Amino acid sequence: MKAYLFPGQGAQFVGMGKDLYENSTLAKELFEKANHILGFRITDLMFNGTDEDLRQTKVTQPAIFLHSVILSKTLGENFKPDMVAGHSLGEFSALVANKALSFEDGLVLVFKRAMAMQKACEAQPSTMAAILGLDDKIAETVCKSITDEIVVPANYNSPGQLVISGSIKGIEIACEKMKTAGAKRALPLKVGGAFHSPLMESARIELSEAINSTKFNTPVCPIYQNVNAQRVTNPDIIKENLVSQLTSPVRWTQIVQSMIADGANTFIEVGPGTVLQGLVKKVKSDAEAYSA
Repeated sequence: MKAYLFPGQGAQFVGMGKDLYENSTLAKELFEKANHILGFRITDLMFNGTDEDLRQTKVTQPAIFLHSVILSKTLGENFKPDMVAGHSLGEFSALVANKALSFEDGLVLVFKRAMAMQKACEAQPSTMAAILGLDDKIAETVCKSITDEIVVPANYNSPGQLVISGSIKGIEIACEKMKTAGAKRALPLKVGGAFHSPLMESARIELSEAINSTKFNTPVCPIYQNVNAQRVTNPDIIKENLVSQLTSPVRWTQIVQSMIADGANTFIEVGPGTVLQGLVKKVKSDAEAYSA
């Protein structure tokens, strides 16, 4: 069974999608439609911008979404997913790919998500850190031990790789405690804020209104969602989980495990980068994983 995976923020690169635009009439039409919907030429920034341009939240999230979704559409009859999943932002790409969302609605929601998250980041400075080589349970215990600051697990990326999220002081304290507890490394990340934590509550409320007013269809195949790592096809549950995602951890390790348990034997990453393939291999070293 084929599982298609869609990457999240951080996978962007200058020039992304340019080959699709130049070699596919369908891709060109969709990119131009996106420029119109967004009200600015995101293609100029994707194809010829700078790294700094692509790091702008209003650019990063729709750019990755567009690269992933348009690539999946250009695959035509070759795109036959048995199941899909997306890492954080990538969940929106996955929901367009399995036809739960239209291309237009997906892009509008991603842009609203990006702007809402940006506002939340500006309202309260916060950050994230990668914890390497420490058991998840120990890392969770360390987070819970910090009671006067916000620190929570944010991304369960693979066994021995957990990202934590919270206040700047909280993350500083947590990194020291993680190293004391046996972590090989505790690395602060260059991100705009504490994604997938309670500090994103204002963004969750704002995005909730947009999601609940958007039409979701029954998908052509199950999506394994970030908040519970379970297969879902009910549009109402998909929407609930999508709203919860902003303040809940991404359970990527568990998603890959669930997909394997349900019969996935081939993992295909659709979009920029190769990060998700690497994470699959860390969960199951002999898994077949490659780029679309």
